[in-house]
This record gives sequence, structure tokens and C-alpha cells, in this order.
Amino acid sequence: MTNPRPAEAARPLALITGVGRGAGIGAGIARSLASSGWDVAFTYWTPYDRRMAWGAEEGAPESIAADLAARGAATAAVEADLADPAAPARVLDEVEGRLGMVTALVLSHCESVDSGLLDTTVDSFDRHFAVNARASWLLIREYGRRFTGPHGTGRIVALTSDHTVGNLPYGASKGALDRITLAAAHEFASLGVTANVVNPGPVDTGWMTDELRDEVRAATPLGRLGTPQDAAHLVDFLLSPQGQWINGQLLHSDGGVA
Repeated sequence: MTNPRPAEAARPLALITGVGRGAGIGAGIARSLASSGWDVAFTYWTPYDRRMAWGAEEGAPESIAADLAARGAATAAVEADLADPAAPARVLDEVEGRLGMVTALVLSHCESVDSGLLDTTVDSFDRHFAVNARASWLLIREYGRRFTGPHGTGRIVALTSDHTVGNLPYGASKGALDRITLAAAHEFASLGVTANVVNPGPVDTGWMTDELRDEVRAATPLGRLGTPQDAAHLVDFLLSPQGQWINGQLLHSDGGVA
């Protein structure tokens, strides 16, 4: 699925992973970037949503792509199981073939299945690390190998979490993601690529119970829940020329939740 760029418009290209549902953080970031003048390629993996409590959103990739196109963006949607170590290179190949060089890489995909120290299975642990850590490393590696943009224009942003209790493999693999991403701020210095990690805190994208929503509101100074657009505002800034001096940081953008 590809919506080409109008010939007269020159826009940078962002690749966003994990954009499978319209209510998700990835989709919020995609809409914000499209409105800010970016072309947007994105990945999704419907089987993951199907096995989660919220279920798959039928037609989501098409509707998200149409929304981005209405905001002036050329788009390309690529279905990819990022647990496959061959997927990151294939995704970059497809995106480059359709839309050209990726200027910014935004990692918002995840494997997230609740389990703790005693009930996490080896298979679940391995899949969390394959998706959240290994795939992120491979995507960053492919991006770094291919980036040829002007010095100072490249961007990497990864979405993370500090949750571990009752969600051990998710939190542990996100910790690995943090270190992998922050390494790029130094290892990609010669490319002029910045790399940052954003912790958006608890964002209600359909997974919260009513009880949890009340608890999060009570623990947040502004008394409201985080939204995908809250995360999108910060990512949009980090990818902009004005965000260039922020580099190698793990930023909490969570409303001050206790």
C-alpha cells in the first residue's frame, strides 16, 4: 500500500514502527508528523493485535494511510513480524524502494504480554527480547548503514517504559532498548544523527480498565490520562531542526505521574 508524494513537494521521510491501530501512540505520531510536513512510512503486524485483549482493528492500515495522505504525506505501509531477524532489512528495502531514504526512525512497536518473575515462560521472554530489543537494534543498524542525509538532519527516537512489576519481559526488554538507542547518539556521531528515548508513561490506547484509569488520573498532577498526541508533540519536536541539540537522552514525558 503506497500513496506517492506529489512531484512538487519535497518532504523528509519518517519510518514509524508499530502503527497497527488508529488509537495507538504510533498512529498519533504518524498523524502529527504528516501535519508537520513529513512523509510517513509505517509498519504494522495484525496478528499481534488479534491475540491481545483489544483485538485487531480491521482496515486500520488503509484508514491510517488515507488520513496521512489527506495531511499531504506520501505514505507506505509495510506488514512485518519484527520477531523475524530478516524483517528490519526487508522493511528498509521496501520503504526505500517506494519513498526513498529514511530521514527519521521512530520505534513505537512492542511485544507486551503481562507476566511476572514466576509465570513468564521462556518462549514469551525470548519473543519480548526479539521484538523489543533485537528488532530495534537491527532497525537502527540498517538505518545507520543507509543514512546519507545532510549532517545533523538524521533522527532516531524510541518509545520506552519503566514498567517491570507484573510485566517483567516487557520492562526488561525495554531497558535493553534504551541502551541500544542511546548508543546510537555516539556511534552515529559521524553521520550527524541524534538518538533519544521517550518514556510517555501510561497512555490509554484501549488497554486500561476503568479502575486503572481512575488510579492513573489520581496519581497525575494534571488529573488526566496521557494521550497519543502528548507523546506525538515531543517526538515531533525531537525530529525538528529545533530539537537537534537534544541528543543521547531518556526523556520522561508522562505528566509527572507518581
